[in-house]
Amino acid sequence: MELERIVAEYISEAKFEDLPNEPVDTIKNVILTILGTTVAGATAEGCQEVVNQVKEWGGKEEATILIHGGKVPAYNAALANSVMARAVDFCDGMIPGIHLGSSSVPTALATVELAGGRNGKEFLTALIVGSEVAARLNLSASAYNGFDPTGVCSIFGAAAIASKIMQLNSKQTLDALALAFNRSGGSFQSNIDGSLAVRLIQGLVSQSGIICAQMAKRGITGPKNFLEGVYGYFHLYAKDDYNAQTVLAELGKRFKMTNVLFKKFPSCGGTLASTDAVLELMKKNKLVPEDIAQIVIRVVPATYNLTGHPFKIGENPKVDAQFSIQYCVANALLRKAPELKHFDEPYIRDPRILEIIKKIQVMPDATLMERGHRTADMRVTTKDGRICHSIIDVPRGYPENPLTEEEHNERFMSCIRYGGKPLPEENIEKIVSLVGQLEAVKDVRALIPLLLC
Repeated sequence: MELERIVAEYISEAKFEDLPNEPVDTIKNVILTILGTTVAGATAEGCQEVVNQVKEWGGKEEATILIHGGKVPAYNAALANSVMARAVDFCDGMIPGIHLGSSSVPTALATVELAGGRNGKEFLTALIVGSEVAARLNLSASAYNGFDPTGVCSIFGAAAIASKIMQLNSKQTLDALALAFNRSGGSFQSNIDGSLAVRLIQGLVSQSGIICAQMAKRGITGPKNFLEGVYGYFHLYAKDDYNAQTVLAELGKRFKMTNVLFKKFPSCGGTLASTDAVLELMKKNKLVPEDIAQIVIRVVPATYNLTGHPFKIGENPKVDAQFSIQYCVANALLRKAPELKHFDEPYIRDPRILEIIKKIQVMPDATLMERGHRTADMRVTTKDGRICHSIIDVPRGYPENPLTEEEHNERFMSCIRYGGKPLPEENIEKIVSLVGQLEAVKDVRALIPLLLC
């Protein structure tokens, strides 16, 4: 129980004054990203249906459904808001496919309303420590072995954030995390099959995080050895291949949550290196779709399993396209600068795209693991016999190849422009200003009315 106790005490005792600038700056970028993707995703497929469902459930009016309006129990507001935040898949991410922000930010906002308000320092602290705990408990792709890291691990972050904002003590926080462990789950089969469950899992994480904190506050206990126990998290999900020091080393001093991917393009992280590769070859060799005879792309097996399968349009074309290297490469070839609208059904069904896809082959290659699991090796053969080759190890947006401040702002604005329920212009400037100076904000609930149409 020692590891579990230390983690719970870290969450309950952390103070803003002890936080370095880097995690504060990172979490502000996460917040701005998620507010943008929530606007962009508000009218995406399935989101209105989730909003309608939580309104039909009714209950105590504790927290706001963003963009659409209306108040419902906090855990259901977080559910709906997280589904919207993840819907366009342009949110932040972390290796090997865990999405934290789309749960952490909606969880924090809903819990702040539930708690009757919190200042910016308290809000930032909760988000940082919750994200840090999830980042330290995050596993490798081989350990997850097809489990969705978001459903399995992000829930610890959501429970920690809700616990911190609700001001639970360390014992209650431990119970909230332990209860959250019992709600861990989710499979990448949802992504492969192009189902709306991908975004719903994100919402269920947030909903469960708040419920677990509420139950812990009421005295409902969870297994004390939820991490290291004989049937704990590390046994079930990591097959006992773990080191407690990996979780605890320099806790509170060195921050893993800063290793965030802010996507340059609005598709699965597994598609980004291939998109970068084709754009690089287009620039260097002045390639156009008409030049292409064949494109062969090699990626690591885990990336292939998630995004390398042959592209087909199923029940949810947007999800199919977001999780397809073939589609993303063809889209970049045809339209040059991938945009959110390019993942809408009319663009996906464009016959020109489907013709280009026929020329693209994606293959798994385990030897690429030596270079890193994000690597894409692309070889383009042109009709006149030229061979164009590119290897991308670190796509744009990863910590080692970060976006500029200008690019962060452009990502946010592209989401605002795409949204089917646009915000008033004056609200947009206020949101950017408030997020930039959150540590000085007296009550974070000031953000809520700015996020209503």
